[in-house]
Amino acid sequence: MQFDQTHGSSDGGAVLLSAANRRYGDGLIEAMTEYLDDRRQPGKVEHAVIELMKQRIHGLACGYEDANDVARIGGDPIHKLLAGRDPNKGRDLASQPTLSRFENAVGPRELYHMGMTLAESVIARHGKRLGGQARLITIDLAPTDAATHGVQQLSFFNAHYDNWCYLPMMGFVSFDNEADQYLCAAVLRPGNVGAAVGAVGVLRRLIELVRASFPKASIRVRLDGGFASPAVFEFLDAEPKVEYVVAMASNAVLNRRAEEALGVARVMSGLTDATEHVYLETRYAAGTWEHERRVVIKAEVVKADGKEARDNPRFVVTNMKQSPQWIYEEAYCQRGNIENRIKELKALDVDRTSCTRFWANQLRVLMTAAAYVLMQEVRLAAELTAMARAQVWTLRERLLKLGARVISSVRRIVVHLPESFPWRSEFYKVAHALGATAG
Repeated sequence: MQFDQTHGSSDGGAVLLSAANRRYGDGLIEAMTEYLDDRRQPGKVEHAVIELMKQRIHGLACGYEDANDVARIGGDPIHKLLAGRDPNKGRDLASQPTLSRFENAVGPRELYHMGMTLAESVIARHGKRLGGQARLITIDLAPTDAATHGVQQLSFFNAHYDNWCYLPMMGFVSFDNEADQYLCAAVLRPGNVGAAVGAVGVLRRLIELVRASFPKASIRVRLDGGFASPAVFEFLDAEPKVEYVVAMASNAVLNRRAEEALGVARVMSGLTDATEHVYLETRYAAGTWEHERRVVIKAEVVKADGKEARDNPRFVVTNMKQSPQWIYEEAYCQRGNIENRIKELKALDVDRTSCTRFWANQLRVLMTAAAYVLMQEVRLAAELTAMARAQVWTLRERLLKLGARVISSVRRIVVHLPESFPWRSEFYKVAHALGATAG
């Protein structure tokens, strides 16, 4: 065995990422890069900003989490091709020091515009895909933690996650009954903020964009208990034609109102020796609220094998009119799928926020978000294959991690893929769905 295959790559399938990028007008990466100022001396620039962005985003999608990985892929012909260089004769990709300087040179104003562009591009893309005809569009916000391990700006200890971290907030949109939730916002926040910090601004912008692309659609906002703040409720109540379902933590008042229904659920659980629940509703106003709101109560008694039954009351604040059971099971519980999206983002190393500067870490989060959007586009193209619901790590393993030989000439570049490839049929279908032609 010898490693002597010239012009070879183990990421041959990553050409799909370039095709996915082109589904976003002139390119998602190009649009996000438009707001980045290059302050370097032009005569000394060897790697344009767009090349640096493509290098990092494509690398993240392929599993290369850090700038240090350029030592492994800097000369890879596929990654050079994706960055816009001649795969065989072009210079190698940027070094780790160059990438680090780039990440640390971006400021908050540029990052704000990049985040706005991400949201605009994703919602406009799906508006075009669906012809603006979706009936219901659901907006989900979800916080997660990005653990920190050094001297990083605005890193704080968070008691909920029991570690030093940042607290990024992710925003997703979903359309009608489609299974996927599409990432459209990624905001890095200090580790000590409440879950609702920044939520109103993100929701306001996403609702504006949704209405622009889907003027006839109904909008539903779905949030977990960390977002149950007066500011969020006041904003949602003031928005016309916006439904919301927001979980709320238990308290003494709500627990008292759930007690009678819990008693019924305990009796039912004792008879069936299984988990049982009863739904009801109440009108409730916390001390910081200006008026009462409708609260759906799920009075649940959980019975696991070999364990004592335990009470598990849940509360959801809503302005919707349907029955309590429908609101909880059909409207709110579907939010659980967002946890799968967060796991996928962590598989793409959205929590690799190891730079000292806070804004450099925000750039990393946005680049990971862009990589994830491209992977979601690849999954969308696979909707008629067995990979229609595959997680991003499966898509990477089966479609991107593909041995290839790249031959370039004056007139064309040819990527030779292996004849014997177990996912060949699926690859063809995805490539064609993304606009590839035979040849």
